[in-house]
Amino acid sequence: MAGVLRAVLCVAGAALSLYALHVEHQAAKDPSYRAACDLGPSVSCTRVFSSRWGRGLGLVEPVLGGDSTLNVPNGAIGLLFYLLQGLLGPCRGRVAAVALLGTSVASALASLWLGAVLLFGLGDLCLVCLSTYGVNLALLGLNLRGWRGQRISPKTE
Repeated sequence: MAGVLRAVLCVAGAALSLYALHVEHQAAKDPSYRAACDLGPSVSCTRVFSSRWGRGLGLVEPVLGGDSTLNVPNGAIGLLFYLLQGLLGPCRGRVAAVALLGTSVASALASLWLGAVLLFGLGDLCLVCLSTYGVNLALLGLNLRGWRGQRISPKTE
């Protein structure tokens, strides 16, 4: 059952990430573009994804510059995360468990950071963002449950 739940969460997360990438791309091409998730003046995914916080978690640009190859859209980071979670989920062993839990903790911290940016920095509500935060939290719970329930023998790699 956990495998099916992980698959559903990863597909949902990947779909949300792809949509975020689509919205950012369309908004860059056409400044008047409005996404389906733009419901009002303070509920705008387009504005959030197009802000400096929509790339590199808003942390890469001030340090390495906006043109840095590491300043990728948050949707691309999310897509890689959900792909990794989906591919490593069926794997058994300590290395897979550490990677799953470690990346889940990182995604939870990123979600907290970006949630605070939404609330205190942008003063905006992004339904796609909130949905990805929920998916990230669910994956963290799943990975914590797997970590606690796993009996790792010394020979398991």
